[in-house]
Amino acid sequence: MKIAIISDMHFGYDYGGELENDSFDNAEEAVREAIAAGADLLLMPGDVFDSRFPRTDVLARAARVLSMPLLKANKGLKLVSCSKELKRISKRTLLRLPTIAIHGTHERRYGANTIEALENAGVLVHLHKEFICLEKDGKRIAIHGLSGIPDRDAGKELQAWNPQPVEGCTNILMLHQSISPFVYSPLEPDMLKLVELPRGFDLIIDGHLHMHGLEKANGTPLLFPGSTVITQFEENEAEGEKGFYLVDIDAPKELKMDFVPLKTSRKFFLLSIVAGPMLREKIESELGGILNKNLAKPPVVKIKITGHATDVIEQELKEIEKKYEDRLVLRLAKELESPELADKVEFLRKIREQKLSAEEIGLQLLDGNLKNLKFENSFDYERIFSMLVDGDVDNTFNVLIGEQKTLGGKYGKEK
Repeated sequence: MKIAIISDMHFGYDYGGELENDSFDNAEEAVREAIAAGADLLLMPGDVFDSRFPRTDVLARAARVLSMPLLKANKGLKLVSCSKELKRISKRTLLRLPTIAIHGTHERRYGANTIEALENAGVLVHLHKEFICLEKDGKRIAIHGLSGIPDRDAGKELQAWNPQPVEGCTNILMLHQSISPFVYSPLEPDMLKLVELPRGFDLIIDGHLHMHGLEKANGTPLLFPGSTVITQFEENEAEGEKGFYLVDIDAPKELKMDFVPLKTSRKFFLLSIVAGPMLREKIESELGGILNKNLAKPPVVKIKITGHATDVIEQELKEIEKKYEDRLVLRLAKELESPELADKVEFLRKIREQKLSAEEIGLQLLDGNLKNLKFENSFDYERIFSMLVDGDVDNTFNVLIGEQKTLGGKYGKEK
């Protein structure tokens, strides 16, 4: 029995933009190739759509792709059991080449979501804290699905659901969550940890992460299918390919998992160039090298320009964008250092090196800011700082703008 796993298609991404067709083109290729490879079942672990409320034309184009498996005859796969009461139309779906899906973070909403709507239309079977058991030629497989939920709740929700492997089946658990340490941002909130993943399953599949790969979780294979379309435009997406996985559960000893790269997906290149003399020539040389490659579609090229703002001529960058607009999708990201920013960074660096206390740092910052604002040094900034610490903001403001000529009270007289 062969299973195709196609994740994070993000139908509707960049709607109205230069890349609006990519999500549909890539997903269509993935589904077509999965069918051609002889898949008996399609699994989709979330983020089928890019928006919780996809536009009507996005839904229409997505439905055309997702209905492709329904045009194929069932190859002997039959329903054994299901923990949810399947709709009559869902049972008819299983008579063709079936798709089992969970919703992801992009579809999650209060009330019925888009994946549930597709189930009502007979396009797929949706799972959330449920399982379905199927059989072909005496071989049984149970798909357990937990749709995407807020990361902070994932651990307790998974524990409360407590999915149990079905005896006599190859058991696959399908999730759409951030799992520590496999996340793309250290700023993510609390998330699932490897030790919290249930044991006893033959394979755990996790959508959400856009890079594909195979890891281990408590001895169980943990598969990240990745996305079929580029949406984040960071280093990891420049290094990896987009595609889907084929899993053969009849392979001897253990599951056989093969990544199938897409042949016609748009390539993404990430470059970093330091501003300086000959900046335009450097950029055009890099772009020329990319355009000499044999690419199926005009590539996306993101260039991070670093250095000093004074070394960048904006008009030259606009001319480059215009020159190459028909041959590639160019995105310029400027991370430039202005003279003012350089002074501030140096000021903070010195403070750090001096290992000052919080109060001493506050005094230095106040003194520096007062000087930058060109206030006359006719008062003791340390006493001004004390007034602010004590919450005497009104008097401090009056002193700074000259309406009050003395510090007064416990702060003493002005110099």
